[in-house]
Amino acid sequence: MGKGGKGTEAAAAGAGEEENMAAWLVAKNTLKIMPFKLPELGPYDVRVRMKAVGICGSDVHYLREMRIAHFVVKEPMVIGHECAGVIEEVGGGVKHLAVGDRVALEPGISCWRCRHCKGGRYNLCDDMKFFATPPVHGSLANQIVHPGDLCFKLPDNVSLEEGAMCEPLSVGVHACRRADVGPEKSVLIMGAGPIGLVTMLAARAFGAPRIVIVDVDEHRLSVAKSLGADAGVKVSTRAEDVGEEIERIQAAMGAEIDVSLDCAGFSKTMSTALEATRAGGKVCLVGMGHNEMTVPLTSAAIREVDVVGIFRYKDTWPLCIEFLRSGKIDVKPLITHRFGFSQKDVEEAFEVSARGRDAIKVMFNL
Repeated sequence: MGKGGKGTEAAAAGAGEEENMAAWLVAKNTLKIMPFKLPELGPYDVRVRMKAVGICGSDVHYLREMRIAHFVVKEPMVIGHECAGVIEEVGGGVKHLAVGDRVALEPGISCWRCRHCKGGRYNLCDDMKFFATPPVHGSLANQIVHPGDLCFKLPDNVSLEEGAMCEPLSVGVHACRRADVGPEKSVLIMGAGPIGLVTMLAARAFGAPRIVIVDVDEHRLSVAKSLGADAGVKVSTRAEDVGEEIERIQAAMGAEIDVSLDCAGFSKTMSTALEATRAGGKVCLVGMGHNEMTVPLTSAAIREVDVVGIFRYKDTWPLCIEFLRSGKIDVKPLITHRFGFSQKDVEEAFEVSARGRDAIKVMFNL
């Protein structure tokens, strides 16, 4: 269990104190607001009152299936990991934060002892304790306790909702770093869902001069173009259409495609990315639609197309916050729906998020 809190059995111990409530995933398609006991504050911890928490696709997947890959929800778990709030208490060893500070929270606590952590790639830590990844509790609660070094102070001109958006934005930032996106790189993005859109915004902030985005949905493409995509290409779900679609994608780019970022993660989208990218270019797999794929890897290899993947992110919050502060990235249009924190609100919010359609980011205001 992570820093966030203790199970419901311990909640009764807080008699006389303000009762901390959280949204618990208790069974398939069942969320309940129940007490959530906070642990003792450690010397390097802070207690944060949550103010903004977004719903991620992984939250919806856990709600529907009670598992993602080998991560299985075996007992009730607090949901949520995209979050920001206000500091209410600081441990004695925390010097960079004070009560009243508004902060965005990085949700993963790594061990800082393994080779990955020591080598600077702490996102690959085998002992990572990540919000709402079983058996670790999440952050959709009135209050949580979290390490102070994973709480990042927000500038006055960055809202708490924008602070919560640092988590999905971090995926896009990490992908752009892994793919070496820059001012001399034309970028293709496969998928105009929430992660595709934040990746597009990140690519532009990294200096990409031309961005083409691809999706099966015309509405998503129109949103992407309103957010700054240079062109959108509507495609089908049929594998036999890949050849013709690549011609249209390359025509829309009007130049060679240097970098492709697959934010969907299906056999067809990855095949398209591999075949559309120029010789010597790079493809980054961001989305995880399929666990296994059939893709033209030999064709990519003989053209020396480099293929990289990402897993979450590392050291992205300071840059995300600077992008938001400076106005290089505006995530506000992505927040399409807002809810409070009642039982009814929680149920309706997850229904809206799962339905998709015009919902991009659903946000709780606590």
